[in-house]
Amino acid sequence: MTDQTTQDRAPQPIPDKAALRREALARREAVQPAQQEAFATRIALIGVDLARQTIVRTVAAYWPLPGEPDTRGLLAALNYHEFATALPVVIGRGLPLLFRKWTPRDLLLEGAYGVMEPSSRLPEVLPDILFIPLAAFDRRGHRIGFGAGYYDRTLAALRAAKPILAVGLAYSAQEVPAIPQEPHDQRLDFVLTETEWIDCRTD
Repeated sequence: MTDQTTQDRAPQPIPDKAALRREALARREAVQPAQQEAFATRIALIGVDLARQTIVRTVAAYWPLPGEPDTRGLLAALNYHEFATALPVVIGRGLPLLFRKWTPRDLLLEGAYGVMEPSSRLPEVLPDILFIPLAAFDRRGHRIGFGAGYYDRTLAALRAAKPILAVGLAYSAQEVPAIPQEPHDQRLDFVLTETEWIDCRTD
């Protein structure tokens, strides 16, 4: 006869990051267009409010790939309210991203992984707030990205240089109970979903 207490105390298997990524992205694919549009509006409104409340100057976001929460309205709204806006640029595998000042009036060029990036002629900046894409997240601010580690390296470099707020953007369907951690992983300060503003700064 099996001892149920012993069974309950048995070590649980550590979730596999690749499996968590696949499952979370599959759930993201099920998000309907109306929900995507509503979330884009919410991102713009809350993003501008956050920039105002924290009295920052420069805000960086990503240019969205298909399926990712849309930050284009956020960038336009920040620019309208006279915040400096920036987009990331991949400068090499294994290196942090750098950020170039960008406005909706500036051209974009296709960079690594098909992501649109500002021209190298535009000035480099260090953001005060960084909006980050992700595949999956938990409520402690741990995230799973897309496997290349760019944002972990970038956050480590930025945090060594200055205070910065890191905000993950995701649909609630991308939440998982817990994400296994590695020494190089950088936690988010907040996660914004279509339904919640999650403060991850306390355990």
